[in-house]
Amino acid sequence: MPEYPNRQFLDFEQPIKDLYEQIDATKKLAEKNPKIDLSATIKQLEQTIVDKRKAITESLSPWQRVQLSRHPDRPYTLKYVHLMFDKFVELHGDRNVKDDKAMVGGFAELNGQTVMVIGQQKGSNTKARQLRNFGMANPEGYRKALRLMKLAEKFNKPVICLIDTPGAFPGLEAEERGQGEAIARNIYEMVRLQVPIIVCIIGEGASGGALGIGVGDKTLMMENTWYTVISPESCSSILWRSWDKKEVAAEQLKLTSLDMKGFGLIDEIVPEPYGGAHWDYVAAAASLKKKITEALGEVKDIAPSTRVENRIEKYSKMGFWEEA
Repeated sequence: MPEYPNRQFLDFEQPIKDLYEQIDATKKLAEKNPKIDLSATIKQLEQTIVDKRKAITESLSPWQRVQLSRHPDRPYTLKYVHLMFDKFVELHGDRNVKDDKAMVGGFAELNGQTVMVIGQQKGSNTKARQLRNFGMANPEGYRKALRLMKLAEKFNKPVICLIDTPGAFPGLEAEERGQGEAIARNIYEMVRLQVPIIVCIIGEGASGGALGIGVGDKTLMMENTWYTVISPESCSSILWRSWDKKEVAAEQLKLTSLDMKGFGLIDEIVPEPYGGAHWDYVAAAASLKKKITEALGEVKDIAPSTRVENRIEKYSKMGFWEEA
């Protein structure tokens, strides 16, 4: 976890930054005056930071949760993989075009059990973001994911998918190589996959980019994430011809974990440390690991044919409407 002053703060986290600056000033004063004991003052300020993080968590708007899901210090897929799993062996390539760096996956051990873990990976700096294409996979990324799922099915190993993407890559070359078909194929094949599938949204869950690895027996969603057909900015630009209404769009889209749980589109909300997962990577990973383990335990002993039937029934029931 990045330490202050390298930590980055969002606008509504400014009061926390101010408290860190007070701690720095107090520590400098203590260094200049060794005879003055300011440890109690520093301890009090540190507790105030925890209290402020808790207060912020309890009053977050949908748009602020969107901002937290994109926080530059937030842990990404590979960070969770390294904290939750053992013996991770990354597998590369779709055996057709190339290896898409925006999609990562491979075999790993979860509590001694071999699983296939797959997820979108963003970058932690400018160079890494360009390499990972900002977490936006091309068709070969989704085809790589499907290849790994089929490999897991061959060896009867559960699949765990971690979603964190602003959407599938919308470039011309991606469309030429069949972006829509690749995502649709993944949805079709994931419904029919014989092994357990646990899905978790760990950051952004946007549109088909998320759905391409988003079909499962259990769907989890971390507390400060979002899951919807379009980003608030894009929705605002379509409806109001401007990004200025993105906060309103975030509210109206009903994209938070609480909204998704209320709609029955996800099964469980994964709690995060006060203020967001970026404040404590280890605690966030422990919370996610616990929920994934519980979800896997609920579905692992179901017969494959029954599992597929349950999946079809689950997704067929989603959605509701009113007739005027």
